[in-house]
Parts: sequence; C-alpha cells; structure tokens
Amino acid sequence: MVHLIGFLEGAGAHCLDLIRGGIHVYASFAPVPLRVFFVSLVGLDPLVVVLVGRVRPEGVRLASGVMVMDVIANWIVNWPQLQEDPAWLLRPVGLLPITLFGLFVVASSAPLLRVMTRPHLSCTTR
Repeated sequence: MVHLIGFLEGAGAHCLDLIRGGIHVYASFAPVPLRVFFVSLVGLDPLVVVLVGRVRPEGVRLASGVMVMDVIANWIVNWPQLQEDPAWLLRPVGLLPITLFGLFVVASSAPLLRVMTRPHLSCTTR
C-alpha cells in the first residue's frame, strides 16, 4: 500500500510540474538526460502503481529501478544546493522524503518478491 501511495504522489507531482511548466519544466536545473527521466516518470509511476496493485513481481522490480534512478537523479540536481546549504536536505518536501521512500522501496523489494513468487499452497485433497 505504501508503494501505491508514494508512486501515485510522484505521478501527481510530475503531472503538475508538466501542467505548470510544460515539457521544459526541468530545464533550469537538470541536464537533458535527467529532464527526460523526470518527464518519463509521468508514465512510469502509474505503471508501477498498476503492476504493484495487481501484485505482479515486475511491478516490484520496476519500482526498485525507478526509485534507484530517481534518488540518484535528485541527488545530482540537488548537490550544488546541498554543498551551499546542507540544511537543504532537511526540507520536508524534496530530497529527504524521496531518498527515504527510495530506501524503503529497495529494502522491501526482496521480501515482497519472496511473497509474490512463492508457490501457492493448495487446500484441496484427493
């Protein structure tokens, strides 16, 4: 459930960014490859929600990959600000919650995959 909420929030945030600033919304602070990635989250985040919501192992794997890339991308674009003001990390919206959510997604992926891929026990008798 936490995955679904987090990825829905991410999709919403990126959709709002695009509505407010258009396709070049991230141009002021991110290099082109990271801009493409941030825009692609408008589709990737809802895809994770659908796959995880349908209890698909692919969704857990995709969630982990998306969050690893998202955390790295956000650290790259926020690094100059962090060097100037380390308290930037403590903002309630931004790098800290993204990093914590990313760690949660990656840490919970192995247990989730174990549960999702375990053979189902049959209750039938012969």
